[in-house]
Amino acid sequence: MTKASRRKMILAIVATDSTFRQRVFRGETLWEGRCIFSGRKLYVTLDGAPVNDVTIEHIVPRTHGGGDQLENLALASSRANAQKGARLDRRAFADPTLQKVIAGLQKKRRERWRDPRPQ
Repeated sequence: MTKASRRKMILAIVATDSTFRQRVFRGETLWEGRCIFSGRKLYVTLDGAPVNDVTIEHIVPRTHGGGDQLENLALASSRANAQKGARLDRRAFADPTLQKVIAGLQKKRRERWRDPRPQ
C-alpha cells in the first residue's frame, strides 16, 4: 500500500467513526479519536497522516478473508493491534475466542459508525 492510499484509507475510516473530531493539538488542527480496542486517544493530520502510533485494524483479519470494506476497518494503536494479531489472527476462523473478539469489534464499530459527510 502506498503512503497516499494508506492516508486515503485512514481518512475514510475517520469519516465513518463518530469518535473522531477535529481538535487543535499543540497548535495544529488534527483529527482526534479513540482506539477501537483500548479507547486511547489517536491523532491523525487533516491529510490522513498518523501523528502517534495509529494503525489500520482489520476486524475480520485478512488471513481469514477480511477485506478493506469500511465496515471491516477501524483505527487502533499499534500496540493494541499487534497484541490482537499475535494472540488471535493465526487461530482457526471457527475458534470461539476469535469469533467473540470479532463479534465484539463489529458491534463497537457499528455503534461508532457515522455516515460520511458529502465532500
